Amino acid sequence: MTTTAIPTARKRCRKTRTKKINPLPPIVASTLAANEIDLAPGKEHMVCPECRTWCPITGINGMPKLVPHHTDRAGTPNPRRCTAGSDRRVTLDIAADDWRTTLIEARPTTAFRRATKVLPKPKATPIPAASQLTPAPLSAETVRRAFRQHQQQCRACKGEITSRDGMPLPCRDGERLAVTFLRLLRQEPRRRAVRDFFAQERRRFDRQYAAAAPTRAAQWDAVLPKVADADTWRTQLPVGDVPTEAPAVPLTTLHPKRPAA
Repeated sequence: MTTTAIPTARKRCRKTRTKKINPLPPIVASTLAANEIDLAPGKEHMVCPECRTWCPITGINGMPKLVPHHTDRAGTPNPRRCTAGSDRRVTLDIAADDWRTTLIEARPTTAFRRATKVLPKPKATPIPAASQLTPAPLSAETVRRAFRQHQQQCRACKGEITSRDGMPLPCRDGERLAVTFLRLLRQEPRRRAVRDFFAQERRRFDRQYAAAAPTRAAQWDAVLPKVADADTWRTQLPVGDVPTEAPAVPLTTLHPKRPAA
């Protein structure tokens, strides 16, 4: 007897069950991140470390392992199977409650990872080159102020720092400032005399330049007619015919043309 009823496929098992075992070392669950494994009862899944694909875990009560799965071209006529991750054993060394606690603690941290507002970077003033720096004149008064400020802040200069024998330790920076101050104090009269000499010579040069300005203008006025006559004579052509024996003057360029190679 024939019927016209359409045959229906039998219900497939929820999880693939096979006795094959991958020879690779088992995957330890504690080494995975909390978001790469799901230990919810009845929904055990994890990310395959080989193809990074979520796949279920079978044999939770016996020998847990990953079910056979596809790595790419899934749902196509020619899918590719993940041979390195299929049927690979899984070592569940972490309890479901501990995994859930770790996942809950990681959620606030992930929620606060949001993009911050990009602030414009302040434009820094370019540092001048060494040749553009103007050195400040070093004077005894400047060094004296630096020495006094150092004495107020240095504990060694105050005698508060001592050695193991109880002797006060000297301050090298304070000694250097004191020596520099005494040296500049001895050289200050000679430096002042040199500065006064250069200032006096500058004033004398300014007076000479101001006194010579009218004389120089009068000299230019005196030679101005002769300069005008020389310009007039230079523009006039000589009387007579142009000599025919002389070579012609080039009018285009003064450089001869090179022969073609």
